[in-house]
This record gives sequence, C-alpha cells and structure tokens, in this order.
Amino acid sequence: MTIKTLYRVKFYDTDTMGVVHHANYIRWFETGRVEFLRELGIDLNEMMSDGILFPIVEIGAKFHVPAKFDDELEIFTTAEALTKAKMKFNYVIRKFGEEKILVEGTSTNVFTHDGKICRLPEKYFNKIVKGLQ
Repeated sequence: MTIKTLYRVKFYDTDTMGVVHHANYIRWFETGRVEFLRELGIDLNEMMSDGILFPIVEIGAKFHVPAKFDDELEIFTTAEALTKAKMKFNYVIRKFGEEKILVEGTSTNVFTHDGKICRLPEKYFNKIVKGLQ
C-alpha cells in the first residue's frame, strides 16, 4: 500500500540558497507517515493517550534534486515492515506530476510504553497490518 500526500513548499522551507533545506524532507517523511497511519484508521493521539509512543530509532535520506519555493510535491509513503514492535517506512518525494525523484528515504519507529519497547496491542495491530497489503 502506498499513500500519496501533497505538499506545497513554503518560503520558510527554503534556505539562503533558495532551495529547500535538507532537514525539511525529514519533516515531510513524518507528514507522509502520519497520513499513512490515518488512512489505516490509526489515531496517534489515542495511541499516546494509551501510553504508547513511537520514537524514531533510524532515519535516512538520499538527495537527488532540490525542491524550491512554491513547488508542489508528492510524498509517497510505503510500509516496508509493520509489526507489533516496529514500523519501517520508505519515502519518495517528487514534484507533482513528474517522474524524477527529488529525495528517497526510510524511517524506523519502535513502539514503547513507559520508556520500554513494547508490543502493539491488538486494537492497533489489527489496523496497522492492513498497510502491508
């Protein structure tokens, strides 16, 4: 399953060279990940209220072509692994309607409760596994 999220580059996303600062792509990976989980019916606020947090333990990006102010971007988010202990996602960011890849990335989150890695309760796991279909 792949979810596409649209984002228009804001002026404040750019650096003094007029291109998107590299740190923003990591934020946009998060935007894609949150939308992916929302599509599965997972409410992150509810998870946090249940004491389940999901810190990132690994993240990476490969930059090909910079985005610029006012570009409309497509963030493609695909789950590589969704288990009771972790989530791993792959990302591809392109300019809207174009095939050229601007950035590719990955992120891995683990589920924790009271600061310790935990297994995701069935009420969430039953929803999250649908993201691998």
